Amino acid sequence: MDEALLRSLTPSVLAVLVRRGADFAAAEDAVQDALVEALRTWPADPPRDPKGWLVTVAWRRFLDATRADAARRRREDRLDEEPAPGPAPAVDDTLQLYFLCAHPSLTPSSAVALTLRAVGGLTTRQIAQAYLVPEATMAQRISRAKRTVSGVRFDRPGDVTTVLRVLYLVFNEGYSGDMDLAAEAIRLTRRLAAAIDHPEVAGLLALMLLHHARRAARTAPDGSLVPLAEQDRGRWDTTSIAEGVEILQTALARDRLGEFQAQAAIAALHADAPTAEETDWVQIVEWYDELARLTDSPVVRLNRAVAVGEADGPRAGLAALGALDDQLPRHTAAAAYLHERDGDLATAARLYAEAARKAPNLAERDHLTRQAARLNTRRSR
Repeated sequence: MDEALLRSLTPSVLAVLVRRGADFAAAEDAVQDALVEALRTWPADPPRDPKGWLVTVAWRRFLDATRADAARRRREDRLDEEPAPGPAPAVDDTLQLYFLCAHPSLTPSSAVALTLRAVGGLTTRQIAQAYLVPEATMAQRISRAKRTVSGVRFDRPGDVTTVLRVLYLVFNEGYSGDMDLAAEAIRLTRRLAAAIDHPEVAGLLALMLLHHARRAARTAPDGSLVPLAEQDRGRWDTTSIAEGVEILQTALARDRLGEFQAQAAIAALHADAPTAEETDWVQIVEWYDELARLTDSPVVRLNRAVAVGEADGPRAGLAALGALDDQLPRHTAAAAYLHERDGDLATAARLYAEAARKAPNLAERDHLTRQAARLNTRRSR
C-alpha cells in the first residue's frame, strides 16, 4: 500500500467534497473514512483511478452521515450530486484548499492549525511543537476551529498572510525530517508566486530554496545532525542557492520588506560564505534587528543573541541572551554554545546535557547529548 500516494491525494479529494457543499468537518471525516477503506481494500484490489475511487467513496460516506443527521435538510437532494465512478480530473486543489481553510471566520492561529492538520497531514503533536504549546492545548484549538467552520460555506477564502504562515510551518516540519513535506511546500509556494505578485510570497520561496539547498549536508551517514558551521558546503545545492538569491534580490528591490524576506536575507548570507569562518555575522545581526522590529518575536531575539556572540564575542552574546526569558525553547542550548565559545567548558557541558533533556525531537536530543559528552571528554584529558 502506497501511503504517500494516499496522502498526496487527500487535499484534492477534500477540496472536491467542500466544493460540492460539504462543511469542512464532515468532509474531513468522510475523507478519513475513505482512506481507511482504501488501506483495507486496495492491497487486494487496487483501483485504476485512485483519486476517482476516493472521491466516490468519501462522498458516499458524507451522504451516509448526512442522512443519519435528521436535522439536516434536503439530504436526499444531494444524492443527485454524487460523482459518477470513473477518472477524476487531474486538478491540483491543494493550494486552493489552503486558502479556503484560511477562512475569515477563523483567527489566523486557528486557521493555520486547522490547515496543517487537515491539508498538511501533520499530527496534532507536530503542530503543537511548531507552535510551542502543549499537545492538549493544540487539540482543543483544532476542535474549536472545526466547530467554527462546521456548516460554513467556503466562499470567502482567507488572506495570503495566513496561507504563507501555513506553508512556512509545513516546510519547517518537512525540513526537520519529512523531505516530502518540504518539497510539497516549495511546490505550492512556487504556484502561489506564479499567481500572486507579492514580495513576501517571493521572500518565502527564496527562504525555502536557500534552506532546502543544504538538505544533503544537514545529516551525517548515521542520521545525526550536522551543525551549519560543520557542514560540507560542497554538498550544498548551488543551483537552488542561486535561484533563491535572485528571487530575494528582486523582492528586496521593491522596498516592501517583510519577515520572510528578512529571514531569506539571513539565509543568503550564510549561503554566500565560502566557509563558516567567513560568514558576515555583522550583517546577519543587522538583519536580525530588522526581523525583530518586524515580528517582536522572542525566538528571533534568541537567534540574534547567538549571532551577536559570533559578531562581537561570546560574552556579548551571553549578555544579549541574559535579557531573554530562560524558558524560551532552545535558550539552554544557545547558552551552552556561547559558554563553550567563551571557554567555560564545565558550564557548557552541564547546559548541553540540560538542553538535551528539553529537546523537542530525538535527533536534536542526540546531538546535544553528544556535545555534552564531547566537552566532558575534553575536560577529563
